[in-house]
This record gives sequence, C-alpha cells and structure tokens, in this order.
Amino acid sequence: MKSINVGIIGFGTVGAGVAEALLKNGELIAKRMGFTPVLRRVADLDTTTDRGVKLPDGVLINDAKQLADDPEIDIVVELVGGTTFAKDIILRAIRNGKSIVTANKALLATYGQELFNEAQAHNVDIGFEASVGGGIPCIKALREGLVGNHVKSILGILNGTCNYILTKMENDHADFEEVLKAAQKNGYAEANPALDVDGIDTAHKAAVLASLAFGKFFTVKDVQTSGIRSVTITDIESAAELGYKIKLLAIIKENDGAIQLGVHPALVPVRSLLGNVSDVFNAVWVDADVVGKTMYYGRGAGRQATSSAVVADIVDLSLNIISGSKRRIPPFPQYDEYKGLMDDSNVMSRFYIRLQVQDKPGVLSKISGILGSHGISLSSVTQKESSSESVPMILLTHIAKGTEMQKAADQIAALEEVVAPPVLFRIEDAI
Repeated sequence: MKSINVGIIGFGTVGAGVAEALLKNGELIAKRMGFTPVLRRVADLDTTTDRGVKLPDGVLINDAKQLADDPEIDIVVELVGGTTFAKDIILRAIRNGKSIVTANKALLATYGQELFNEAQAHNVDIGFEASVGGGIPCIKALREGLVGNHVKSILGILNGTCNYILTKMENDHADFEEVLKAAQKNGYAEANPALDVDGIDTAHKAAVLASLAFGKFFTVKDVQTSGIRSVTITDIESAAELGYKIKLLAIIKENDGAIQLGVHPALVPVRSLLGNVSDVFNAVWVDADVVGKTMYYGRGAGRQATSSAVVADIVDLSLNIISGSKRRIPPFPQYDEYKGLMDDSNVMSRFYIRLQVQDKPGVLSKISGILGSHGISLSSVTQKESSSESVPMILLTHIAKGTEMQKAADQIAALEEVVAPPVLFRIEDAI
C-alpha cells in the first residue's frame, strides 16, 4: 500500500492533536482511502514538554528547516501561527516541492495571493480547511459543494470567544467587562483579548471566505471591522424584547458586482438559525442562487475540531499526490466578474440605534426630524421610564443608506439632550 509522509511544524495544542489523530486513526484512513499516512517528522523548538502524545523515536526534532528540506516528506503541516516565520517556512517547503496544510487564517488573509501563486508555480497544493470554522467543512462546501452556484451572501459567526461572551451576557444578565473577566479566568478568552473581541480574528476568516466565494483575493485590510466592546446588557435585553439576538457577524454580500465585506455586531432574528448559535459554536450561513440557503455549524476551534479539519486536508492532498492530479481543484479561481469592494458607508441596511437622552418632552421629535431629513424612517421606538435624569432610547429604522445613517447619528450626537454618543448596530433580517 502506498505511503504518504507527513511533517508537522508546531507541536502545540493543534499540532499534538493532529499527531495523535494520525497515529490513532492511520489504519482507519488506510482502509478507507487506500494509502497509509505516515508521521515522519514533528518540529518544535520545545522538544521536552509532555503533550500527552507518545511519538515514535526520532520523530520529534527542533529544526523546522530540516523538516521542510527533508526529501522524503510529501506534505508539510504548518501549525505555528503568525505571519513571519510561518510564511518563510511554507515558502521554503513549497519550493522544495511539498504540498502544504495550514490552519493559519492570519497568514492567508495577509499573504494568501503570494503563497498560492508560489504553490501554482511549483505545482503543489495548499489545504486550508482549518483556517475558518475549525472542524466545520465550510471551505470544502464553498470550493466543491457549491461550485455550480453564484454565492449571493455569506453571514458567519466565526469567533467562539465573542459568541461565548455574548451568550453569557444574555444568560447571566451581565455586562461585557464582567463577562470578559470571567471568560479570561476560565480560559475562554486570552489575557489580551483584542484579536477576538475587536473582530480581527473574524476579519481574517471573512477575507478567506470572500476570496473563495468571489474569485478575488481579499486581505484583512479590505474588511471593515468593529468588535463587541460597545455591546452592553441594555443592548442585549433591548434586542431580546424586539425579537433579536446580537451576534458578531462576518457580513459578505454581492450587489451588482460590488462586494460588501465587513465584521460588525449585528441583530439577527431570535428564531433564525444564526440566532440559535450559542456559546463557543461557530456557523457559516450561505445564500446561493441554485441551492438557496444552507448553513454549516459546529465547533470553531479547539484541539479536536481543528485537528479533524487538518487531517481531512492531509487526506485530500495525499489523494492528489497518489493520483498524479495535484491542483485538482483550483483553490482561488480568479475571474473578473466582480467589480471589487463596495464602500462600507454606502451599504443599505436596517439599523438599531441606542441613545442616552435627557428625559424631557420634545427629544424624540428632534431625533426623528434629523433622521427624516436624511431619508430615514423609524420602525420602532422604545423608551423606558427611569428615575435618573437620562434614559436609554432604542430606535429601529427601516432600510437606510450607511452614509446617511452616520450623518444623522453625528447630528443627533450634537443635540444637547443627547448625553452619550449614539451606538449603531446593523440588523440582518433575511436569514
């Protein structure tokens, strides 16, 4: 039976999970696929810490370059993260004729075009299923399952930390900072949570999904990004009363050839599929012209989920090597059907507006007058009684242009009766 030799660079949580899966289920893969995956090398600077996985003698080394240069290795799995060393070692392996598997969404969303061009030049593959959605096969769905469709839109809950925090805020009736501290204490959030809560991690993944869907390379710089720090328990509870939940969404849409690409907190209907994605789970919702609406759901991170996706890529690339059909499926087919990015400010959307206003007559009239002057009409107004001098006012609009909404918000903020800057979230009803 044919063997495929695999080398893993990075023996951390995911690297150890991939090694364990290959050692544990290698025979199962052989029975199913007709080849044996062989774990030939694992490279990591730390060769002494116990990861709970017993590797065969001589497999663990501390020199990644030695692994990338090993002529007997067919597939190199990069699991070190980052965009510097990871890029260099992947390029080295590609130039040595090796196919690549990576979970590195930041790298793909920064240098994806360079890496894939290099892979094409050397006739090798790059597998990247684990870069978005952990164990959810959303990359394979877009590349293969929906190949006969024009994608109209993708909405994604792509960061388990943010989704966990928003779920805990809702369930525990607690504010963001309180829940974040608890999440850090329990290991659900990093000591420095900026990559997650400021939407950067989701933006990396959004760039990868948009590139797949629309055949143009997008980078993280193309993604209009805002995180969840501005979401309060008032917003969570007000949204619930109006029939919505707040989620951090990757929003990817095509409109007359222009691409909307952003990451924002948004209201989704409480009874929608995305509205029921809770805790650390991820989901990718796709609307395409032939199949209609589909959703892919599961654990978006962690050792087991990510390892499963990495192993699936190893198998795919191994079959390409054995059959002599490398680059069987173009990863990012380039075509000129789309016009590029839509200015985020020109996006049409319904909006949720939270204002903190003085509790006095005539305030709503001034606010609605400003909105009306920008062509924005209200669908709902909620203002609760309070013993304090100011009260929260929650407004929902009909569909409005983003530029006009921002101009109106700036004018509203200048009113003496408005005591805090307006908070704006989008509303995604069509799911």
